[in-house]
Amino acid sequence: MKRPCTVLLLALLTGVLTAAQAQNDVDVLFEDGQFKENSEFFRSKKVDFFRIGSTVSDSVEFAIVVYKPDKPSPVLLMSHGWHMSVKPPKADSPNPSPRFLTVQVDMRGRKYSTGRPDCNGYELYDFYDAYKYVTEHYKKYISDPQQVYYMGGSGGGGNGYGLVGKFPDLFCSAQISCGMSDYAEWYRQDSVLKEFRDEMDVWIGTTPEQNPEAYASRSGITTVSNLLTPLYIAHGETDPRVPVDHSRNYVEKARALGKQVTYLELAGVGTRDHWGRITPEQLAQRRALEREALKPHPVPQLPQKGKLVVGGYVVTKHFSVFLDSVDSVGEVTYDLKKHKAKLTRGKGRIVWKEASEGVK
Repeated sequence: MKRPCTVLLLALLTGVLTAAQAQNDVDVLFEDGQFKENSEFFRSKKVDFFRIGSTVSDSVEFAIVVYKPDKPSPVLLMSHGWHMSVKPPKADSPNPSPRFLTVQVDMRGRKYSTGRPDCNGYELYDFYDAYKYVTEHYKKYISDPQQVYYMGGSGGGGNGYGLVGKFPDLFCSAQISCGMSDYAEWYRQDSVLKEFRDEMDVWIGTTPEQNPEAYASRSGITTVSNLLTPLYIAHGETDPRVPVDHSRNYVEKARALGKQVTYLELAGVGTRDHWGRITPEQLAQRRALEREALKPHPVPQLPQKGKLVVGGYVVTKHFSVFLDSVDSVGEVTYDLKKHKAKLTRGKGRIVWKEASEGVK
């Protein structure tokens, strides 16, 4: 595996601004449904659509859509919603974020990818693999690989909470909207709608009662102490699909630890559409938060010594830790100056940046 740089990840999907349209910031660039065998990958002057291989899972290939900017720009990775996949572009499709090299990731097991989903397990490493791929193969389009920004909403928000904990010194800023921070709690909250727990049963392979640690390893609330990234979080007060407690609880824990978090809770907002009943004024507040999150931020620096919670794995610019199971939670202490790291909880392996990273 190649040395990590930094990347700009963006998973919140820009779309129409009318609040009446369900998932208005999510559905525009992504779609649901089964894979169509006649769907064609392609490369063009403006956009490329193709698959790349996972470096942590044998035989897994996942699709990415790469929109090329007019001039060298930061890298932007975008995720999709919980039930969704990337929407194949046309050869002349415009870049949804023209200031960036925009990369949409179709996580493993989704419509255009192979493998199976694992709910914030190794599927989050697909983002990192996509980042490494574009920094190697799209160098002329990248202005500064040391700038990392992430935006994610709904399922992409849950991905965001996981990513900032598993890759603690990667992101300069992250904007997360209506994301789930605790998958065990989300499973319990879905007892009435039963819209998401059927996938969690399969993707995680167990229930939170049977294996609470498997759910904890995937939840951003578990790794909040790792946070080095300034977060900009937005959530609707009455969201029934991802209840607002996911943001409230994460923000409370992060602030208690002295982390940098800006939180916008929108009163009366949230129906089956995450942004249902949003007013023009509230929409303007949300847009302002997004703009603030994408302003230049300092590159995060891992402290010279300390400890990190390991939710299955953790990847820094200096070393990586892979537990024996992605369903496990561990802890590692480290000293960069002494070039030492030790697992104080859990079993696994530690790989310093000079060596090959990852697991097969």
